[in-house]
Amino acid sequence: MSEPSRVMGVSARGLLSRKSLWLPSAVIVGVLSFVLSLLYLGANNDPVGSTKDMPIALVNADRGVQVAGQRIDMGAQIVAQVTGSEDLKGKVAWKQVDRAAADELLSKDKVFGALVIPDDFSASVAALAGPAQQDPHPPTITVLTNPAAGSFGSSMATEINRKVVQATSVQVGHQLTEQLAKQQAAQQAAAQAGRPAADASAAHQAAPGAAAQLMVTDPIKAVVQEGHPLGHHSGLGLSAFFYTLVLVLGGMLGANVIHTQVDTSLGYISSEKGPFRSTAPAQHISRTRHFVVSSVIMVAVSALTSALAMAAAVGVIGIDASHLPMLWLFGTCATAAMGITALALLAAFGTPGPIMSMLVLIGLAIPSAGATIPLQALPDFYRFLADFEPFRQVVDGVRSILYFGAQADAGLGRAWAMVGLGFVISVALGLAVTRLYDRKGLHRSPSHAPQPAPAAA
Repeated sequence: MSEPSRVMGVSARGLLSRKSLWLPSAVIVGVLSFVLSLLYLGANNDPVGSTKDMPIALVNADRGVQVAGQRIDMGAQIVAQVTGSEDLKGKVAWKQVDRAAADELLSKDKVFGALVIPDDFSASVAALAGPAQQDPHPPTITVLTNPAAGSFGSSMATEINRKVVQATSVQVGHQLTEQLAKQQAAQQAAAQAGRPAADASAAHQAAPGAAAQLMVTDPIKAVVQEGHPLGHHSGLGLSAFFYTLVLVLGGMLGANVIHTQVDTSLGYISSEKGPFRSTAPAQHISRTRHFVVSSVIMVAVSALTSALAMAAAVGVIGIDASHLPMLWLFGTCATAAMGITALALLAAFGTPGPIMSMLVLIGLAIPSAGATIPLQALPDFYRFLADFEPFRQVVDGVRSILYFGAQADAGLGRAWAMVGLGFVISVALGLAVTRLYDRKGLHRSPSHAPQPAPAAA
């Protein structure tokens, strides 16, 4: 079918020669690329250097030991050194608790890992400088990981704990070396003094064994264990991030689809399916009612999209998940809140609305979500954004449901509160803006090109 003759035509060259087409496209796309590059690479440029107050549990279960009438308490000594370390000052927020409290912190997403000094630590260290042993056992310090809190954050905490163990081992090794040197000097002095055989034998028994001497320079070993185990189908703690991304995109893209469908139904825009184009009869509706209708559809559709997202993730892919009714309900509310936020931005800004929603819900949100890089390893600007950006709130709720038994104090309580607050604010913003536009007479009535008058006969 040929183009109707009454519509003014334009050549491709003529269209390409219009500055009004080139300039906005270049500016918008260029600025978006620049801003997104700043946001994403700025957040991930130097996580180690940006680390501040990373929470790690510190457990000192060491009972100490009496040696030759002297009290040895290596655990307390290590705790004092670790908490007073200048290298870790400001970077790590040590939480000194007992083992039961440490396990609880790990299970509630409150710490990224734990460092546990066992109850026989001092005795194990003292044994290395004692009498000869057939099979000496090195002192150990347990490093507990928490991949459920985020694989990257857990890895950072594990690396910090490993370095603490290594530094502690070097220091204890120096102390043991000095003590062994004193014992050897005492043995040599006794031999030169020509002590009786019984005394020489006793001195020999007091000397450390050969195997123990080999351990002296690096006596302490780190034993790494999972403090809060994850299932094999949890994406190493990243399934919560990707599931949240599905919910957020479902809300943002869903809002654009619903807004377009409502406009098409009202005849505001034409519907194109392949080469076929149709336009419904024009119908007027106020901006406020348009927003309300779109929002109602968004809420209803969110229940379906949340169910389908869960069906794909759990039923088809098989990710580790429990509390499925809660996961569906939270997903529904989160998607609806995101969608209505996008609808409010569309109502307020019109054509730039999708760009604004992409910046708010994706551009600013993902780098400040703490889902891949922990919040404690982000620059201050992103930690500020994390207080109110919606993606962070949703990912905390999903993580609590998937990994921490849907506990309210594992992030789910705050997530519900912030999702509800975001929903209310978005609805209020959308209603306020659309009512203002309606009162000023700024309607969205469809406009059509004037039809040319028929030629005279």
